[in-house]
Amino acid sequence: MRKILIVIDMQNDFIDAALGTKEALGIVEAVKEKIRSYPAADVIATMDTHHEDYIRTQEGKYLPVPHCIRGSDGWRIRPEIEELLHDAKIYEKPTFGSTAMAEDLKKLAETEAIELELIGLCTDICVVSNALLLKAVMPEVKISVDAACCAGVTPEKHLAALETMRSCQIQVLNG
Repeated sequence: MRKILIVIDMQNDFIDAALGTKEALGIVEAVKEKIRSYPAADVIATMDTHHEDYIRTQEGKYLPVPHCIRGSDGWRIRPEIEELLHDAKIYEKPTFGSTAMAEDLKKLAETEAIELELIGLCTDICVVSNALLLKAVMPEVKISVDAACCAGVTPEKHLAALETMRSCQIQVLNG
């Protein structure tokens, strides 16, 4: 059984810039340790990626804080995490979930037995969106989320997202 780690949006804007929180900053070391625990070939990542017109998008109307603008410092993956992702396939995504990643992993699951573990930011937006998308596409693949390597917009929303994932048969570790 091949176990794949998915590192969700560990970008500067979510850690200590435009939308950063102390909780996000607080998981950086745990995320680094988790990445190191996997073979490099079994780690993939996502990057929230927006453009200068972000405020005019559907998301921008509801969250009017420009963030993860392609090419900006806030868009970049935190340097000490990025250096651990040197062999990782990285999916840029314009919205919460990566349909391209889900399609690629579904194809992989058709050829070999896999398990998926998700970590990253933000638990209540992009982590839960990707976990549910992956579960919808691959209902028989074991999917887990390590709560100790995730942070939400608020601690309360983090806990609510973990509960939502539990309800949808996604295993929550350390939480």
